[in-house]
Parts: sequence; C-alpha cells; structure tokens
Amino acid sequence: MLEKLKKIDWFVVVILAVLMAISTVVVHSATVNNPMFKNTDVKNVINYAVGFVVFFAAALFNYRLLVKGAPYLYAFGIALLVAVYLIGSETHQSRSWFELPYGFSFQPAELMKLLVIIAIAAYLERRGGEPLGFWRDIVPIGIIVLVPFVLVVIQPDLGNAIIFLAILIVMYWIGNIKYSHVLIGTALIVGAVVLFFFLFQKYYVPLTDYLEANNMDKWVRRLERIQTFIDPESVSFNAKYQVNNSIRAIGSGGLAGEGYMMGDSVQKGFVPYVYSDSIFVVIGEEFGFVGASSLLLIYYLLIYRMIHIPIQTQDRTGSYIIVGITSMFVFQVFENIGMLIGIMPLTGITLPFVSYGGTSLIINMMSLGLVTSIGIHQPKPSMY
Repeated sequence: MLEKLKKIDWFVVVILAVLMAISTVVVHSATVNNPMFKNTDVKNVINYAVGFVVFFAAALFNYRLLVKGAPYLYAFGIALLVAVYLIGSETHQSRSWFELPYGFSFQPAELMKLLVIIAIAAYLERRGGEPLGFWRDIVPIGIIVLVPFVLVVIQPDLGNAIIFLAILIVMYWIGNIKYSHVLIGTALIVGAVVLFFFLFQKYYVPLTDYLEANNMDKWVRRLERIQTFIDPESVSFNAKYQVNNSIRAIGSGGLAGEGYMMGDSVQKGFVPYVYSDSIFVVIGEEFGFVGASSLLLIYYLLIYRMIHIPIQTQDRTGSYIIVGITSMFVFQVFENIGMLIGIMPLTGITLPFVSYGGTSLIINMMSLGLVTSIGIHQPKPSMY
C-alpha cells in the first residue's frame, strides 16, 4: 500500500486541490444570492471530499481487474441506462437521474462514458495493435458506442451523447484504424453533417409545429438550441437568451474581470444554470481573460500529466484507457466553453472539476484515479 502511495502523481493531486478551490469559490458566487441553492458551496466541498476518496481508491485498485470484467461492467451500465429511462426522475425535461436518499442523485450516463472507454480498450487489447478491420473491428466497436448513445439521446441528454461520439472517434484512431477507412469515414461524416443541416433548415418549422401540437415541448427546446447555433436570427428571443447573455457576460469581464461577486449577469441571475453548465460565465465575467486563461492553463497541466503516463508505460491497454479518458475531458471542456461563447451548440454539459454536480465530479475523479492506477501498476523495468 505504501509503495503504491509513493507512486501517485502528487502534482495531479495538487491540481485537483486547486480546481476544488476554484470550483468552490465560483459556485459560492453563483449561488450566494439565490436562497434555492443555499449551502451549495458547502455541498461542493463535500462532493470533493467524497471525490478524493474515490480518486485514491481507484488509484490503488489494479485497473487490469476492470479490463477483465469489461463485458460485465458494460452490461451493468446499459442496464442502468434502460432503468433510468423507465423509472428515473425527470429533471429539466430530461429523464436522466436516479433520486437517492438524503437528497442525492445519480446520473448513469456519466458512469457509462467511463465504462465505454474500458470496454473499447478491452476489445482493442485482443487486437494486439494490428490494423482494425471493418467488419471484424470497426463495426463491433461502433455498436459498443451506438447502444448507449441511443439510450442517452432518447432521455434526452444530447450533451453526454455527443461525448460518446468524440470518444469513439479518438478510440478508432488510437486503435490503429486504416487510413482508407479514415478517408471514407471523414467523407461520410462531412456528407452526413451537410445533409443534416440541409434537412434541418428545410423541415425545422414544420417539425417544431408538429412537436408543439403534440405537447413535446422538451424536444422543441432542443431543436431551438440547434437552430440558435445554425441561424440565430430565425429563433425567438427566449431561445437564444442563454447564449446571448453568456457571451455578453463573458465579454464584459474584459482583461481582469469585474471583481469577485461583482458581475451583474451572475449576481442578478441573467444566465441560467450559472452554478452548473454555465459556470464558465462566472469566471469570465468576474475574473476576466486572466481568470479564464489561467483555468485553461490548469487544464493543460492536468492533461499533460495524464498523457505523460502512456508515453512511459508498456501496457497498450492502459494507454488506450488514458487516451479515451483524456479525449473525454478535452472535448467536454471544449464543448462547455464553446457553447457559452457561441462557437458550439448549446447542450447540457458540465465543465469538468469546476461545475457543481456530484455525479459528474465523482465520475471524473474516478476516471482520473484510474489513469493514476495505470501509472502505479506498471511492472518494474527489467535490469537486463
């Protein structure tokens, strides 16, 4: 046990402690004037305390046991996604959560992202680094991702669903996909995107009219989010309210920000979900470009330490897992910040380690603990 503790990358632990401090400070600013979220900053510290326990437990646990049990873990995750769709509670027009005792909740999609990475890594392990065949490898790996992707889409939770696709693309690449398949896949993706935009623009109005007539308001709001990204001028003021106010608030921060707990947009509630999905608005408005760029630098240091491990390890499976987790974090940061500055569609996705949210934080800490476990449980180099 002591030998394993000595191998832990304590610089990563320091980064996590810094992110905990940042998260707690900005969550406090985002919720201090809202009596509905009283003591949210205290709950955030509690979530982090649990998260650190999970981090160290995952770091000391031998990750190879998870790889061996990957099929069972994957099946367990799929069962949770089916169950939450059938009996889960509905929050923000999405049936994505299990309500737990003492006011806690659990979102299976967050856990499923990690389980998908482990499942694909276990599959790629059997290939031994050989180029991926289309029917033998690419299709089965695609199905591994497609099943949870569909189950998350129908909740609906488009933010987490998109992350599954990002993980799939990166795992294909690290799994040694052939360049011919890359070219074909790229052409298909570009064609699908162009076709989607064309059909979406053409049928947006009749589709929204149909959904409204059938009282499917939650899907109408999701279509409006996409339309806000494609053609902001064609949607109502309410549909682009969050994006416009987020851009305005971040821009008003300037170089050094308006000061802690001094941002009008944050303190007066002009941006919804500012304690969670829109937490970056707090940083941009109150701490300005300096605060926002400092946060990105911290993310860079964290990612750097993560990718440093597979460079040193001889275990291909561990490297697959680390690359998958890294891609998950990178895309989530890009999507969260991008949607708040208008370069990505608005989705319900948290900013890793900063947004308030127990499930996302604990799963992220577990994921980072797993990365640390891969570094710890490598065989000692031979003397010969």
